[in-house]
Amino acid sequence: MDLDTLWKRTVENLVREGIIKSDAVKRAFLKYPRYLFVEDRYKKYAHIDEPLPIPAGQTISAPHMVAIMLELADLKPGMNVLEIGTGSGWNAALIAELVRNDVYTVERIPELVEFARKNLKRAGVNNVHVILGDGTKGFPPKAPYDRIVVTAGAPDIPKPLIEQLKPGGKLIIPVGSYHLWQDLLEVIKLQDGSIKVKNHGGVAFVPLIGEYGWGE
Repeated sequence: MDLDTLWKRTVENLVREGIIKSDAVKRAFLKYPRYLFVEDRYKKYAHIDEPLPIPAGQTISAPHMVAIMLELADLKPGMNVLEIGTGSGWNAALIAELVRNDVYTVERIPELVEFARKNLKRAGVNNVHVILGDGTKGFPPKAPYDRIVVTAGAPDIPKPLIEQLKPGGKLIIPVGSYHLWQDLLEVIKLQDGSIKVKNHGGVAFVPLIGEYGWGE
């Protein structure tokens, strides 16, 4: 069975399981299959609903986890979005398709910056800007953001990310232990600058490294 057919089957399974809830997320998944964002040796496994290795000892998330975070983020056309932890570039491509706007994504590992840029170019995505830097500090030049999506586990909610959210904006972030389980948090910034936090249960991500994360 070819890669595209296998991927479409995975997407349909996620819809049937109620993980992909919106037509917009489904369309984004179909437009940018995960196999476009992994090394050639892993393409045949890209439809399997598990994390896969990418360079620099990191991983590309399982399709169900990406779908859960995108649905929680409730992304709409025109939103200004920051992603922390570019990895392969796949999640940023999906975000860009959902918001139809420039997306800014920060990655601390130079090898992954190049990997993501190459993947995005090959996939035909030209509105994602991959920035080398410490994602725990956010990206002030393009703040404030409607949404911030973090794809690594933090010890706590980084203060700069809250500061760079618009009132009414939303941060999706795993918070918890270094290499075990975290809780997937939906953090909403209220009009007075305070936050409301909803916990969406246990997840497992690579650690968020940086000044406001687990340190270098």
